[in-house]
Amino acid sequence: MLDTILAMEQRRPPEYIIEVFADQSSVKDVVRGILHTIFFHRFFPSIRPKTRDVLDLTLPVVEDVELETLIDQRTATLVRQLDTSSDMGARSTGVRGLMAVQFFEKKRRKAWFTKAEEEVCWEQWTLDVTLATPRTESERAKVRKAMEAMLLKAAMKIVTTVNREKDHIPPITTSEANPFPYQIIINPKGDGWGARIGLF
Repeated sequence: MLDTILAMEQRRPPEYIIEVFADQSSVKDVVRGILHTIFFHRFFPSIRPKTRDVLDLTLPVVEDVELETLIDQRTATLVRQLDTSSDMGARSTGVRGLMAVQFFEKKRRKAWFTKAEEEVCWEQWTLDVTLATPRTESERAKVRKAMEAMLLKAAMKIVTTVNREKDHIPPITTSEANPFPYQIIINPKGDGWGARIGLF
């Protein structure tokens, strides 16, 4: 019985991977649009629906100052990293970066004499971002079409996934405005024990 409980505690959360393809001028808006689409479906406080157009596609936006600030900061960090990498000569193959959104539930951890809370990840979305660097007008037109198709595919994947994958969402057991803490990580490290306790 104890082995079953331990196995359940250590189970990896579901991870959903979104392939992102964008050029220098659109990468920030595309990544922000995808992040807002994820949070629109997984951010549980009361929100008023808003939208924003990105590459001729209308996407949902979560108007929450703290969340928008975090999305803007992490997106800017990713874009700076992509820009730096592209400046270092990686143009021909396309520069790549990863961004992960993780959602957590607070669980009571029972210790001998204390009751502490720990945050356990119940879902992760990983954006695998490739920066395109078109050189001609013809290439720019092809990249634009590819970006639009990718963004539509990403939005549909998010909507399909959140509507299908619900059984792993933990019950809301708190009266806090946001029952599930979240984080956005740039270039998440592997799954070793150091990564889990925040060493790497």
